[in-house]
Amino acid sequence: MNERTFRVMVRGSFDALTEDQRTALLADAAEHDVLNAAFTAEGHLTYDLAMRPFFTFRYLEHGEREEDIAAAGESARTKAEQWLDERGYGYKGLKVSAEDMALMPLAKRQRKAQAAG
Repeated sequence: MNERTFRVMVRGSFDALTEDQRTALLADAAEHDVLNAAFTAEGHLTYDLAMRPFFTFRYLEHGEREEDIAAAGESARTKAEQWLDERGYGYKGLKVSAEDMALMPLAKRQRKAQAAG
């Protein structure tokens, strides 16, 4: 059976940050800019705290069946919560969305390459 790749996003908002936490997040904001967003196994965090309190973690998860997408979402949520909890960051409103890359429609360039191959 082929391994499936799931792209999972965990969205939420920071809540009740202390001034020190807010300062630390703002100091690291450049490395968490949405222009640097990537899906990774470790997870990639993006936010723009100067504009609004929302954040997004992006994870790559894997499974063997389409049904494994639910477990991938839960795994990503757990990782995001653990990251936030370890740093003492308050958060609320976590929402998880996941896509099975095997079910994504092919882009025009990919369809053309398949037809040629």
